[in-house]
Amino acid sequence: MAGTLKGKKVAILVANEGIEQVELTEPRKALEEAGATVALLAPESGEAQAFDHLDKAGRFPVDGAVGDADPADYDAVMLPGGVANPDNLRTHPEAVKFVRAFFDAGKPVAAICHAPWTLVEADVVRDRKLTSWPSLRTDIRNAGGQWVDEEVVVDAGPPTLVTSRKPDDLPAFNAKMIEEFAEGRHEGSKPSERFAKEGASAKA
Repeated sequence: MAGTLKGKKVAILVANEGIEQVELTEPRKALEEAGATVALLAPESGEAQAFDHLDKAGRFPVDGAVGDADPADYDAVMLPGGVANPDNLRTHPEAVKFVRAFFDAGKPVAAICHAPWTLVEADVVRDRKLTSWPSLRTDIRNAGGQWVDEEVVVDAGPPTLVTSRKPDDLPAFNAKMIEEFAEGRHEGSKPSERFAKEGASAKA
């Protein structure tokens, strides 16, 4: 897959603490090996603390604060998991707004493990098929999504959404993420437009 993403710029969005390290390092390595330019964004500049399950692991320099980042500068966004990471991230309006912008623009998104919590907060899982760590199943269903227990799930959208359940799924997740990020933006109605139409239909 070397060179597949040459010329693409991908954001990896994390909280400043609580990321599952392997779900950050392995996708980033795969993206960079495919030729992408990758930026690590977080609510605050400085560093992000990763974990190996419940134990502190590495610290990673943050390339920029998400509140200062323009989604238009990126071709895709990837969201790592870790229990505390997305639970923290979804409390930052600027991070939620950043994620929602990719759905509105039809740009591909990839999320693994607990990361769909942030997608639920952004109200972008409605009528979408996705997977996650099993404990998010009810949250996703309550937000209007279709949860399935599969290694990797691709919802064509638009935009395309790639999800997986856990670190063991990373090889399949990374492969599909790169494939869909390479295809790029898919034209079609924005989620916000679909929600508006659904609301109008419900009122009719």
